[in-house]
Amino acid sequence: MKKRMAALALGLLMVVTAACSGGTGSGGASDGQPSNGGNNAAGGEQVELRMMWWGDQKRADITNEALKLFESKYPNIKVVGEFAPSTGYFDKLNTQLASGTAPDVFFLGGNVVDYANKEVLLDLAPYVGNELNLSDMDKSMVEYGTIKGKLLHISAGANARGIVVNKTMFEKAGMPVPEDGWDWQEFAAVSKDISSKLGGGIYGTYNMSIDGMDIGLKQQGKQLYDMEKGTLGFEEADALKWFQYWEDTSKAGGVVPSELQVSNPPGDTSKSLVVTGKVAMSLIPSNQLAALQGLTQDELIMVQLPRGEKGTGVVFESSQGLSGYAKSKHPKEVATLLSFFINDPDVAKTLGNDRGVPVTAANRTLLEAEANEVEKIVYDYTSRVSSATKTEPFAVSYNPPGFSEYSKLAETTMYEIGFGRKQVDAAVKDFYNGTLKIFNNNQ
Repeated sequence: MKKRMAALALGLLMVVTAACSGGTGSGGASDGQPSNGGNNAAGGEQVELRMMWWGDQKRADITNEALKLFESKYPNIKVVGEFAPSTGYFDKLNTQLASGTAPDVFFLGGNVVDYANKEVLLDLAPYVGNELNLSDMDKSMVEYGTIKGKLLHISAGANARGIVVNKTMFEKAGMPVPEDGWDWQEFAAVSKDISSKLGGGIYGTYNMSIDGMDIGLKQQGKQLYDMEKGTLGFEEADALKWFQYWEDTSKAGGVVPSELQVSNPPGDTSKSLVVTGKVAMSLIPSNQLAALQGLTQDELIMVQLPRGEKGTGVVFESSQGLSGYAKSKHPKEVATLLSFFINDPDVAKTLGNDRGVPVTAANRTLLEAEANEVEKIVYDYTSRVSSATKTEPFAVSYNPPGFSEYSKLAETTMYEIGFGRKQVDAAVKDFYNGTLKIFNNNQ
């Protein structure tokens, strides 16, 4: 029953209908503040909070603007913002946590389980309905942030992963543009064909064997990490099937060579070969489309991942979110800031879809009404994913414990295969055994 309710919540996540337009949820005030009257923190003693996040300068600017809005409505609470590039963010956060100097509020991603296990996160449950208003937040997102019975994480945005397609490249090749409903055999054939037709160092796709692994496993009825059971959700044979597919597709000529992917990683939008017209397809979270489109004159669109045995394997996911520090001296003010961040309409307009689509229905409706052409593509795509999850529900993904170590191991495995240092079966055996060791060491 619980799984069916979670699936229903996921299916409703992005459906924008007349029923949700203009609403603020049950009991929520129209400005997104707590339903008990809200500004209970505005007249108290002067306090200072620190908040830290990762990202580029654009994200820093709009986040700081959002914090200024907060301070204008809660003049007794000053918020000092800190940000770091994604590559160094968690090293910085871990150092501060170890020394007891962590910010009152900090952003986490799918690695929230690691921090929950370290017991460094503030339980926000006592503040729900008072300082923290979740009445208009999607239930699936509330479930995502509830770990071992404690509310430890408030999603700041939701994403659906999909394939970004350089439509202009397909038109140049005289090939049909991919559509929802294709399968992995078609994907491999299309990748090879567009590489052959355009030639000259142009490739059909990035290697998605790591970024897409959890999706690929779900399409086989498995998953990377089974949160409910507290175990890995796959066997060595499942990983072998996935890695072998990418090796075969690479040998056929449809995948970016490893040396080119190393120097032009798909996660770095400024270096992505999709925007330079060298790669036709890549796996991205939906909130990255705008950044990619802003770097190219080519037309980009999004389609669902190729289907596997159990469907697309795609669900709405928390792109990232906010957690409070368990040792914060101002937990009520932390809860007030988190509530404001997800509910306030002015903040929604300021932040846009930078961290994913809003997690409250009212703010999604607000932003969709003002969406530009690229944002409309994102809303249309996420709506299609929403429809698919009604008939093909999948569990929400969490990163396994020890995810940082796991990520390094997975990337090493991909490149050991890609550079021909190991045969696929040997590389996968080492990968699986290494994953088990990392998982067991981080329980």
